[in-house]
Amino acid sequence: MFDTWKVLGAIAAGELKGAIAMAIRHALPGDVIDIRPLGSALSGAMTTALIKTEDIEVIRLIVPRGKAIHTHKTNGEVIIQCLEGRIAFTTRGVTHELEGGRLLYLEREQDHSLIGIDDASLLVTILFPRDSLAS
Repeated sequence: MFDTWKVLGAIAAGELKGAIAMAIRHALPGDVIDIRPLGSALSGAMTTALIKTEDIEVIRLIVPRGKAIHTHKTNGEVIIQCLEGRIAFTTRGVTHELEGGRLLYLEREQDHSLIGIDDASLLVTILFPRDSLAS
């Protein structure tokens, strides 16, 4: 069975870089992508990779209320923007509450975890370092 959270963790860790690119149609340069809040459709939404290149990945991450993504780190710098809902996001021993309209920046390899306080939709942007492209 496909476990979205394990796959996202592996993507975040750089373990599946490019492995699922063929299975998902990502946006092309010039495409317009709707990232508005999903509202009542949020509860049935699924996590979606929106953009995937060698340098950047943009994911709409759906975090149901109570769902935890345990401590992990990402191979690149990360920007997490909460589009709607609320999450508790922990990094460097500090927990921040993110709600719609707030964002957080992480350095490369910075440990972090999160849990859904309410159903939430996040825009996650990962900027891969050039030296990781060779691996």
